[in-house]
Amino acid sequence: MAELNKQEKVVVNGNEEEGEETRLLEGMAALDFDMLCSTVASQQTQGKWREIESSGEENAVGVLRMWEGEVVLDFMYDRRVALESACCPCYRFGKNMKRAGFGYCLLQGTVYFILLVSVFLNILAFMVTDRNCFLYLAVAFTVSLGAYSGFFRMQIKRKFNIMGTDNLLDDCIYHLICPCCTLSQESRTLEMNNVQDGTWHGRGDICIGSHSEGSRPFFELHHPHPISIKIPEPCSMQNGLNGFR
Repeated sequence: MAELNKQEKVVVNGNEEEGEETRLLEGMAALDFDMLCSTVASQQTQGKWREIESSGEENAVGVLRMWEGEVVLDFMYDRRVALESACCPCYRFGKNMKRAGFGYCLLQGTVYFILLVSVFLNILAFMVTDRNCFLYLAVAFTVSLGAYSGFFRMQIKRKFNIMGTDNLLDDCIYHLICPCCTLSQESRTLEMNNVQDGTWHGRGDICIGSHSEGSRPFFELHHPHPISIKIPEPCSMQNGLNGFR
């Protein structure tokens, strides 16, 4: 009888603990990754929040996001993006603009390609002819390329409320001094946060699959099935002991 009383107490305590655990789980809320980044960014900016402008995101007000990695130090974090930014920046720029919702990839890539080729052709013409007019044109096209890229970098920051200065000159200088590293940082931010056609889905909404197959994933992630941890009833335990006897 003493053993049965102990088992009943264990069962009662187990049910109470299970009830408390259930209440705790019900009271817990899922931590949004964007809110976590927003908290870190808010601490770095001394708690100053910036309201997002009209960008088509209804629930994005107050969320301050961050760039993925540093401009130069994390350039090789994603080698594929780094090689594309260094070897074919016009393609990488067009892909970024399409993801951010600022036009077609072909159109934006073509504009970037024309400006970039114009810079090299004028530099080559200056080296051959030694005429200053080609040098001035090369400088003008270089400034135009930096201003064009910097303008859209600032538009990305405003649209998705990414932490950074609101000075257009800073973004232009980034693209003038280190265009490959800057393009790589923008590409990492847009791809790692699953930005599609101007919509920031976030890391939690990443679909595992190929973009060429549409939105259908190869497989989906599901929550694990619940496992029962209930303690056997005393009667069944007692019957088992009697059977051994």
